[in-house]
Parts: sequence; C-alpha cells; structure tokens
Amino acid sequence: MPLKKIQFNPGVNRESTRYTAEGTWYETNKVRFNNGMPQKIGGWQRISSNTYLGVARSLWNWVTLNQQNLVSVGTNLKYYIERGGRYYDITPIRYTTGAGDVTFAATNGSTTITVTDVAHGAFQGDYVTFSGAVSLGGDITADVLNKEYTVSLVIDADNYTITSAVAANASDTGNGGASTVGVYQIHIGNEIVVPLVGWGGGTWGGGVWGVGDATNAPIRLWSQSNFGEDLLFAYRGGPPLYWDATSGVETIGVYVSSLGGASDVPTIVNTVFVSDIYRFAFAFGSNEIGSAVLDPMLIRWSDQESVANWTPAATNQAGSLRVSHGTEIITAVQARQEILVWTDAALYSLQYLGAPELWGAQLLADNITLAGPNAVVYAGNMAYWMGVGKFYIYDGTVKTLPCAVRSYIFNDFNFLQEAQVACGSNEIFNEIWWFYCSANSSTNDRYVVYNYVENTWYYGTINRSAWLDSDLRNYPIAATYSNNLVYHEYGVDNNEGTNPAAITATLVSAEFALGDGDQFMLVNKMLPDMTFDGSTADSPAATMTLYPLENSGSGYYSPASVGGNDNATVTRTATVPIEAFTGQVYIRVRGRQLAMKVESTALGVAWKLGTPRLDMRPDGRRG
Repeated sequence: MPLKKIQFNPGVNRESTRYTAEGTWYETNKVRFNNGMPQKIGGWQRISSNTYLGVARSLWNWVTLNQQNLVSVGTNLKYYIERGGRYYDITPIRYTTGAGDVTFAATNGSTTITVTDVAHGAFQGDYVTFSGAVSLGGDITADVLNKEYTVSLVIDADNYTITSAVAANASDTGNGGASTVGVYQIHIGNEIVVPLVGWGGGTWGGGVWGVGDATNAPIRLWSQSNFGEDLLFAYRGGPPLYWDATSGVETIGVYVSSLGGASDVPTIVNTVFVSDIYRFAFAFGSNEIGSAVLDPMLIRWSDQESVANWTPAATNQAGSLRVSHGTEIITAVQARQEILVWTDAALYSLQYLGAPELWGAQLLADNITLAGPNAVVYAGNMAYWMGVGKFYIYDGTVKTLPCAVRSYIFNDFNFLQEAQVACGSNEIFNEIWWFYCSANSSTNDRYVVYNYVENTWYYGTINRSAWLDSDLRNYPIAATYSNNLVYHEYGVDNNEGTNPAAITATLVSAEFALGDGDQFMLVNKMLPDMTFDGSTADSPAATMTLYPLENSGSGYYSPASVGGNDNATVTRTATVPIEAFTGQVYIRVRGRQLAMKVESTALGVAWKLGTPRLDMRPDGRRG
C-alpha cells in the first residue's frame, strides 16, 4: 500500500471527543505551533542567582534618561527594582518612630524578643528596621538588633514580637537604650486569596446574627506606570506611591502625597495609570475629595504634567468621572487612541476631549467578565483577555474569542484564585499567554496560549506568577515561584535553578482511522519527519509512540505492540551538509485507529515535527 501521511491541523482541539477531533492534536505540554507545525517551546534562564521576597505579581520595564534598563517587581511583601540582576528594595515607609519610642525585652534562652512601640500599627509579617539600639547586655548585641525584621506576632496595639538569629542569655536585661528608631514599611499583602468566614468575615450586617458572613481577603496586586523616567505605583486598596529615578536605585519610594505641590491626592486607589501622550496621572477606583472611603467606580485624574496636583480648578485640568456599569473598576490599559477601562461587567473607552470636558468615557460593551486585573494584554492593536469561563477580544468591537480548549481550561480552574491569572504577549511567536491555577492548586501551575496570527490554541504546565514581554529586553521576562526572574525563549533547557534541567515536551494527537476503518491494519514501519535544529546536545532525540485501538471506545491496546514495538527513538545523526536524522523506524502495531505521541525528555533537545508517514497493510476485519 502507499505510505499513509500523518498530517494534522495546527493547534489543539479539546471541545470534541478524541475521535471526533480526528485530524487535530489533542494534548500538549511545552509545545507550540509555529507556521502550522508543532515544536518544543524555548527554554528559560534565570537573570541572576539573586532572589526577592514574596510572590511577584507585577513586572514593568523602562529605561531612564541615563540609560539604566530597569524592571520593577511588585510582590506581596515588597516592591523592588531589578538592575543588572540585583533586586533593590524600594518599598515605601509607612511610619518612622521618634528616637527612644521603641524598647526591647528578651527572655533567657529564647530567640523571641518583645518590642514595645505605642500605637505601632503593624500587622503580622510586616517589615520593620531598627537603628540606634544598643546591646541588651548579653548575646543580643547592637548588631543583632539594628537590622530588618519581620513582625512575628502582634500582641496588642503597643507590643509585638520579632525573632532573633541568636538566643538571649541571662545578661540580656536591657531595653535597647533611649535612641532606638523603628522604620516600618507599608503593610504586606496576601500571597493567595484567603477565604474569611464567621464573625467579622464579611460586611457589617451581612450573614446570620451571631455567625457573620463570608468574604475573601484579596491577594496583593500592583499597578504601575512611568511618569517620565520616574515611576507611579500602588497596590490595590492602597495610596499612590512614587519613585524618583534621579537619585538612583538605592532610593526608596515615597507617598505621592509627600511630594512638593501635593493637593487632594487620593488616599486609596485600586489602579494607577499615566496616559501615554497627555501625561495625566489616573486613579481608577478612588476616594472622592474630602472622603476616606473608596468608590470603586470613580475615576480621578491629576492636572496635566503633574502627578501631585489632584484638585480640580478653573486653572488646571484635574477632574473626575464615575462609570456606572458594574460594581468596581478592575484595570485599565493604554490602547492606540484610547484608554481601555474594564469594570467587572463592562468595557469603557476613555478619551481625552480637551477643555472644558477634559476626559470622556464611552461604553464599548456590557455584560462581559474579566478574570482579574492581570488577565488582559494589548498586542497588535487588539486587546485580549480571559473572562470568567470564556475569552474575549477587542479589535474595535468586543467579541467572544472562539477557543478550542475552553472546556478543558475552565473545567479544571480554581475560580477562587482567578485574581492570580497573569497574562502577557510573546510577540516573536504571535502568542498570548495566560497562567492560571488549576482546580486543586492555589498557585499558577497551568498555562494556555492563543496564537493570534495562526488562530490556534495550546496549553501545558508551567509555574509562573507574572509575565512581561518588553522590546527593551531581548527576551520575555517571567516571575517564578523560586523568587527570581527568568528570561524565556532563552536556550532549550530549564535554567531556573543552579543546574540545568531538561524540559519534557509532549504532544499527543486525536485518534485517527487507518484506511476506511472497516478492517484492521498492521503498521510495521514509520518514517518520521523531524528536525532537531537549535539543539545543543550532540545527539538529540525524541520518542514517537503509536497507540492502536480496536474502535473509538475500546481504549488503547495493552500491550500495544504485536510481537514488536509501539515506539521508537528518532535521533539526529548529522548536521552537515543538511541535518540528518533517523530515516525509518520499525514497529509493529495492529488496530483500526491510532493515536500518536511525540515526547522529548533529555537536556539540550529542540525539535520540530513535520509530516510522518506509516507503512501498513490490511490485517483482517475482526480482532
């Protein structure tokens, strides 16, 4: 018989059964489709061995006037700037005590030190740095005390504990002297969404009397935008913050309200933003002037060319407006000629109208959803986002984005942790990536990709908490759960840790019929069509496996082979004058239908699959 070509449409289809999806791929992990052909994704390399504290949820890249290429990193614990592989802590200060306001008390044999500071305002896990303290008289020396600590336990409004690196002895009876100063950073946030139940767990008056309501403590999410070379940033539910690039990365951020000329600066915001051309600072979700209460649907903006003056006047362009569709503004993104603003139920276009109206909002779509503030990206003059149970695209009009893996993604999705969804583009491959939590995970352990040029979908498993594709760096940047940043599409292996690790890439087809499907076929030879271009291993290889079936409901045969093998290793044998590889492999499988699997598990392997062919002959009508 003529050789049978095994040719599939690009992308993955999980919206049908394995047999109905014939002619497509059904499972992928760390495989993409490029020019219609499947290939292993690129590797990743950590930027440096340095680490930061917390889980990063926000990345932002820009270049200062003196050509410093910086990446800001917002975690649930702190805010950093990465430069040259080093992470500089620029977390703003919430409160600084007067000299002598802080005293210490130690217990012999214990590493627990009690700190007394009247009305300290600290939460468990907050960071505080002490200076000016003297020895307590024994092993708790000045060097032990004068450093950064986390608050271990809040005893009451005036007392908390810290944990020392050394235990106190009987001589540690002092209190640290009369010159100790405590410097408290802004409060930390949650790493994941935490359900709160019982009394005090919900809104006042909510739930059954004596039992209370249920609500969720949100994760710490950041927004940021450049104001020139400086940085405007804020955590969701906090005040606007500012970092001045003039003094360098050793300088910490400050409250915008502390800047010269500050006037009516919002005290609480959900998202901050700077318009690209007109240079207005925005607060999406903010308190009104004269109020300390957050209005989650209120948009306020500063005077043009000022991040500090938020007082509307006849002589400036500060102002505000309130959108009405939804209950809260989730995020905003700069588009080509507009600012796109998402609420939890609608999408608005915000445009500059000039005096006297200043900024106006137009409703683009209603009755839509958005998974979280980081679930949207703008790429190729279009906005893409993950909603609750579906995907969307805005290309001038809002549309549902057809998705061939929608059921697979959302049937195994942790909706409690949907705010963790991190989205970003990978422009070199025309891709949009979403990282999300599977149903039984509280961290991002899965990804789904949409190729917007080839209109294909694929998915897999990678642990990433944030992603940024910037043309100011050579590679896309991602945040790991190892507390560092990595460059993606860098090499072919996993270099997230100290030693390189192989990336296991897997591709499985839907079931396909052999012949007309009315008789059994015996497959005895396969001619693979692969390239290992880009591999760093001397003899890179991938395993191709055939899974025969009697019919679409029978399941794979076990054992799969008939007196032979159901799989074979395809290996590169030469690279010049052209790349050569295993030309044919001998197998022996029998069935009416097959599924094919391609997998690589070794270091230094890159591959791309073409069109394999099978040599087979009829082998009867019954099993």
